[in-house]
Amino acid sequence: MRLIKAIRKNDPSIYSIMEVFLYPGFWCMFFHRPCHRLYKWQLFFLARFVSQFARFFTGIEIHPGAKIGKGVFIDHGMGVVIGETCIIGDDVVIYHGVTLGGTGHEKGPRHPIIGNGVVIGAGAAILGRVKIGNNAKIGANTVVLKDIPAGATIVGRKGKIVGAD
Repeated sequence: MRLIKAIRKNDPSIYSIMEVFLYPGFWCMFFHRPCHRLYKWQLFFLARFVSQFARFFTGIEIHPGAKIGKGVFIDHGMGVVIGETCIIGDDVVIYHGVTLGGTGHEKGPRHPIIGNGVVIGAGAAILGRVKIGNNAKIGANTVVLKDIPAGATIVGRKGKIVGAD
């Protein structure tokens, strides 16, 4: 129910609750929850199989190992990639083409930690085990390779902080 509310809150073009069920962001979260459970039960092949079906169906690739909070809204979604050890807080908004990825072939925690209430613009890439503070805003096409404090706004190819709450 929180996901449905998040979609309706963040997209002014929705005119009925039935339209929520047409959103790929709804379906990727619908599939991710059981995939993550299967992953935690070490049923890795089955978890990956279902997640790849969801990717085919939605255009959004979420590794079953990723931990995703409540009310996460992926708008449009095509091309979103979320890595295995990524942790995403509650009420995060992610636009299309976002990558939450690693920087190499290292083992262990290697993907971003995203705080609560973060907004990530279209085409942004957040790479490595960086921490994005609560309520931060990441501009479209921004590349983030270092920690971002809570409430900060960061833009540009080199990720320059331009404001903070």
